[in-house]
Amino acid sequence: MRIAVARETAPREQRVALVPESCKKLIQSGYLLSVETGAGAASGLSDQAYTDVGATVEADPAALLGSADLVLKVNAPTLADSGRDEVAWMKPGSIYLGSLMPLRNLKAVQALAGRKITAFSTDAIPRTTRAQAMDTLSSMANISGYKGVLLAAAELNKYFPMLMTAAGMVPPAKVFVVGAAVAGLQAIATAKRLGANVVATDVRPEVKEQIESVGGKYVGIELSESASAGGGYAKELSADDRARQQELLAAQVAQSDVVITTALMARFSSQGRSDRARKLIAMMRQRFGGHAVHKTP
Repeated sequence: MRIAVARETAPREQRVALVPESCKKLIQSGYLLSVETGAGAASGLSDQAYTDVGATVEADPAALLGSADLVLKVNAPTLADSGRDEVAWMKPGSIYLGSLMPLRNLKAVQALAGRKITAFSTDAIPRTTRAQAMDTLSSMANISGYKGVLLAAAELNKYFPMLMTAAGMVPPAKVFVVGAAVAGLQAIATAKRLGANVVATDVRPEVKEQIESVGGKYVGIELSESASAGGGYAKELSADDRARQQELLAAQVAQSDVVITTALMARFSSQGRSDRARKLIAMMRQRFGGHAVHKTP
């Protein structure tokens, strides 16, 4: 079997589907492995690092994908409107493996089906213990929760921790985290380690203990019906519960210095701006439309 690793072309994307160490293991198992020129450059991995472990580096992406039985990518394959039609380059009967996000990349899914290409979406793997090592949604969420807080701390025009200075005390920043799944819990823990006062909410009240275990304070509403959909996911709230949840969000946003949204949820309005000089909303899911509809600059 010939495996191909394509270069990622999405804006600001720095990941690569396969690192040299993994390439070496696959090659030792008998697979033929080719990597597109510059595929690992944004991750600090040179073409030489791949050739050193036995992989072939190819400059022509069309030829690379056209000869592959299995194509590995981080993101969904690109289409003709991007100027790089990766799906058209892949041969019928081949296999795609990557974070396809099928509900958000429907055109790519349809194009793959039209070419009779089998696609495995690593972001749609069930959240079970056995499949955990293959679940890119959880692993990337853990990283984004950590990085999201660091970016917020760098951008905020005040300190995260409480500081005692010769001029007096500087109070800690107030951080509000929306959503307490993998990314949210990591965001809470990171913000707490940086010294902030952290408040978090989730429509699943059973995560209250998890929020508190990583140093956050839970705030929430009494739901008329359970919002848990199983497997660590939440389902849509009723109209009444949604309205009360919106009121809670508006109140917490108004008194927070930083708002970090981590869940794939409906947009909420951030008009509750209070009289604070600046509010920072870190929308970790902005790539998928975000959560906040800003009413003020």
